[in-house]
Amino acid sequence: MKTYNLVGIGNAVVDVITQSDDSFLDLMGIEKGIMQLVERERGEMLYGAMTEPTQAAGGSVANTIAGVGSLGLKTGFIGRVHDDALGRFFAEETENDGTAFVNPPVAGGELPTSRSMIFVSPDGERSMNTYLGISSEVGPDDVSPSVAGSTELLFLEGYLYDKPKGKEAFEAAARICRENGGKAGIALSDPFCVDRHREDFRRLVKDLDYVIGNEHEWQSLYETDLSTALETAANECGLAVCTRSDKDVILITKDEEVTVSVNAVTPVDATGAGDQFAAGFLYGYATGASLETAGRMGCISAAEVIGHFGARPQANIMDLFRAEGLV
Repeated sequence: MKTYNLVGIGNAVVDVITQSDDSFLDLMGIEKGIMQLVERERGEMLYGAMTEPTQAAGGSVANTIAGVGSLGLKTGFIGRVHDDALGRFFAEETENDGTAFVNPPVAGGELPTSRSMIFVSPDGERSMNTYLGISSEVGPDDVSPSVAGSTELLFLEGYLYDKPKGKEAFEAAARICRENGGKAGIALSDPFCVDRHREDFRRLVKDLDYVIGNEHEWQSLYETDLSTALETAANECGLAVCTRSDKDVILITKDEEVTVSVNAVTPVDATGAGDQFAAGFLYGYATGASLETAGRMGCISAAEVIGHFGARPQANIMDLFRAEGLV
């Protein structure tokens, strides 16, 4: 028996969220609807400009792991936070949500805990300004063999590929997981991230069991049209999962292809849609559901999270699965 059903490795980020209009974004020089990395000084300036912000533990894969944990599976998260107020908040919130925060907050002269200032527009678009701080320093020393080797599934965050230590941590964790009979996968995270590290991603996916990305990320990875990209992916990794906004979801292996329809929902806040799709899908994948059922679970989870502010579910997702006859 494994200790964990699912362990994630990624950025440990405290999300600081506020509402804003387009004129404010223009005034502050914020590009709407994308994630931008910012330096510490600009991060502090943007934080000071936020009106009545709310605070929550975040980070892409961390959000996914929290979503899966809320569905009752045993989850763990590998990441780095500083032993400061935000870092202790992140660690406590993670544990309170039922996920083991594997590595304790780091004391001493390290960088501050990472934070993302998220400005949500009236149309639901989120503009994220992220200061990575200590979370981007995750390395192989943070990967405990007793954790990576004791999980059924491992989920990796593509953003960590921006630093060599992150790549080393990924490869070490995936190798240990698979050597001990687990399955490892990755979220491609962002088309610009894929552009920066295309060759490394192409090499990595050949050694993974599943890969999740949206249509733009898949097209960027293989520099071709979506259909050709997914066919190539199905031959290079065990399972390719592609989300297509309000169109549909495609899940493809060498032997099977499934398309799951999406019910369009007007978003209140699009933050976390991809993260919670991954949570619903991974719950189905971990529990042996069919590809169609796992894809539907992902769509239900994503639809719930965009119906309110914040990147983690507020409703009981399992009740939503039951209402659709999925469990």
